[in-house]
Amino acid sequence: MPGDYPTGPIASHRTATGLILAGGRGRRMGNVDKGLVNWEGRPLVEHVIERFKPQVGRLLVSCNRNASTYRRYTNDVIGDRLPDYQGPLAGIASALELLETPLLAVAPCDTPQLPRDLVKRLRLALERSPGAGVSYASHGGKRHYLCAVLRREALASLDAYLATGGRAAREWYGTIGAVELAFEGTNDSFLNINAISTEP
Repeated sequence: MPGDYPTGPIASHRTATGLILAGGRGRRMGNVDKGLVNWEGRPLVEHVIERFKPQVGRLLVSCNRNASTYRRYTNDVIGDRLPDYQGPLAGIASALELLETPLLAVAPCDTPQLPRDLVKRLRLALERSPGAGVSYASHGGKRHYLCAVLRREALASLDAYLATGGRAAREWYGTIGAVELAFEGTNDSFLNINAISTEP
């Protein structure tokens, strides 16, 4: 259902707060902290920060363990308010109390080759879609719901959705109005790392 959101241009990347989601269990990788897994010689989160941080005005990291390690990258480290690893939407909900900008840009910690213009393109997609509360990326027919930019106003309904037991980003997006933006010609930009590196 489309929302009643502000219209007009959203000036620049400085109007977006960035949130890296690193709060999962990492079940497919043996319950490790995925953001700290080595990939090409560095923790995955370092690769994501390198590409994502220049696109936003402030950077948050959502994690549910190893907070002191993540604070090496940013002082703005948050944990879920809900217990027991309730999924990425719980991490997004926890960011709302720190959000001082019109937009929240979201990226998962296991996508180390994100497009360097991800936030700009998703922001512009929102500008062109005044009824949408969120824009998210797709590539090659695959939807990447957690590579997204959300309006602050749209986040107001998230706690209520979580309270009903809802956990699916796709489903919640349907309630706030969503626009999908295809990223083509970027074959590895949404590479998702789901195996532990064997590099020394």
